[in-house]
Amino acid sequence: MKILYFYQYFSTPKGSWGTRVYEYSKEWIKKGHQVTVVTSIYSKSDLKAEKLIEYQEIDGIRLIILNINIDNKQHPLKRIWTFLQYSILASWFALKVPHDVVISSSGPITVGVPGLVSKLLRRKKFVFEVRDLWPDTAISMGFIKKRSVQKAMYAFEKFCYEKSDLIVTLSPGSRENIINRYRNYNIISVPNSANIDLFQSSAETSFRDLKKSTYAIYTGNIGRVNNSSLLFEAAKIIKLKKIDDLKIVLIGDGQQKNELIVAAEKQNLNGQFQILDLMPKEDLVPLVKNSLASLIPLANKPLLDTSSPNKLFESLAAGVPIVQTTNGWIKDLLNKENCGFTVSSEKSIELVNKLIELKNNQELWTEMSKNSLRVAKTQFDKKILAEKMITNIEAL
Repeated sequence: MKILYFYQYFSTPKGSWGTRVYEYSKEWIKKGHQVTVVTSIYSKSDLKAEKLIEYQEIDGIRLIILNINIDNKQHPLKRIWTFLQYSILASWFALKVPHDVVISSSGPITVGVPGLVSKLLRRKKFVFEVRDLWPDTAISMGFIKKRSVQKAMYAFEKFCYEKSDLIVTLSPGSRENIINRYRNYNIISVPNSANIDLFQSSAETSFRDLKKSTYAIYTGNIGRVNNSSLLFEAAKIIKLKKIDDLKIVLIGDGQQKNELIVAAEKQNLNGQFQILDLMPKEDLVPLVKNSLASLIPLANKPLLDTSSPNKLFESLAAGVPIVQTTNGWIKDLLNKENCGFTVSSEKSIELVNKLIELKNNQELWTEMSKNSLRVAKTQFDKKILAEKMITNIEAL
């Protein structure tokens, strides 16, 4: 089967972004399928291109790279323009590239355009992959305020669902959201996967200052949606409590990064709060593995309870306890499997107390660590989930 995959953020473990499409595509190629990914240049990816349209191949995956730069720190209008550019150029390949099935991975919702072109003009099977509930997430965070634009985007979202032969969500919560708002389409949930081989490697951290203290780690975007200020406030409490050997480390980039760095310096929190730059996922592995806990704070928005962040699965694969703030399926998972805690998204003292509990109770930490790795192996291994998704695609 020839699969044409539209996804704007393709990355390998050499980049600083999720590798779902890379990992799944490799598994599908092993089964004899051909995978072509039409992507762009994301600031956290390891892809590079010199021409406007560049053809590359990585581990058997055929890449068509549209040299359109996408960065979370771009002005909203600039980002919208990059999304539109991608959808227009990608639609040409929906018409040109031989394929049996097309997958559009959203958000942004505009990535549905080339998928619809394939479905409506070439009569190919259309799989709509919902990574984020667009436009709901953007609207709930106040990024899209005009009612007319909201209505148009909701209408387009519904049209994508109606024309899909299969909808794949990245969390059970997203699946329920779509069913509750519309109807029971052919829809399955296939979460992001745990790359156990990568995160169980034996590398050690090269950061000497981190070796000297116990640290909780956050990886990813540093901004409002990710509730990064909660971690900063927690660091202030750690200093107030005079816990000298505990710190919070953030690794990533985002709109609040510089603001928090300046604030930490002003309040002399360098011993309790540290921000490191983006790094390849391969280099990130030992830092996650050697941490006290992995932190997944998100803003207090009900829609974010449906999220499926990459860092969750990376943390499970590394065998690390998780402390997070959502009240959806992740909370249920941690409670059922005893591999972490859920704390308030607005009370940093709760976060600090849980870190202290993990730090002072080696038996609890060990139990949660083992449970995390067990869950990764039994529920979220990349081979299991890649097989689930391709089996449903083959059934079309």
